[in-house]
Amino acid sequence: MIRWMLVIFPALILISWFTPLLHKLGFGELPGDLRFKLFDREWFIPLTTTIVLSLVASLVSKLI
Repeated sequence: MIRWMLVIFPALILISWFTPLLHKLGFGELPGDLRFKLFDREWFIPLTTTIVLSLVASLVSKLI
């Protein structure tokens, strides 16, 4: 369990650092990314962005 925490927390930190850069590149606004308002709150579900970034990570891991 500690191993997973040692992987997940740095990953979340890296994601939070790269979020503005990814937003400038257009990620988060792809067709299929859901953005809606419910209970006076704005919700964002990045389905397409998640799939694209997963494919990129998969390709990078196969090249290494």
